Amino acid sequence: MLRDNVFSFYSEILQNYYRLLYNHLHRHNFLMKKNFVIVLMLACMPVFAQKIDASIVPAYVQSAFNKNFLGITTVKWEKEKGNYEANFKENGQKMSAVIDANGRLLETETAIEAGSLPTDAKAYIEKNYKGEKIKEAAKLKMANGDTNYEAEVKGMDLIFDANGKFIKSQKD
Repeated sequence: MLRDNVFSFYSEILQNYYRLLYNHLHRHNFLMKKNFVIVLMLACMPVFAQKIDASIVPAYVQSAFNKNFLGITTVKWEKEKGNYEANFKENGQKMSAVIDANGRLLETETAIEAGSLPTDAKAYIEKNYKGEKIKEAAKLKMANGDTNYEAEVKGMDLIFDANGKFIKSQKD
């Protein structure tokens, strides 16, 4: 509830600011005033996934990563939706691990060839995204031990269970 109130408060402030800025530009008849306001609004939008330096990743998150992936020294970190994502290579394979803010490993993702997706997953994509290419594919190992598969098609991540049964889609 507090988050909603804070969001509403800042949203109202930004709306008033944009309104004042637009009125100022309108009065002074600047060229491309609408484009300027649109660009400014887009620049002020929050970023949902952002690359971060390893020095600001909490020690317990790094410790959880090191415990699960011994010997990995080159890691690129991102923060998304309150979780930390470590991107790295292990035995020549591109991988990532998602660790929550409490240091729990949520999932591990290993890049695979699109042809390695389960047959039912490939059939689902062919039927529902006819003619579209699979940009990336991955095998997901969930914290509960389940295996899922992910295919990126048309800017969407399609999630399948171990047998290739469609589970859900989410914006990439």
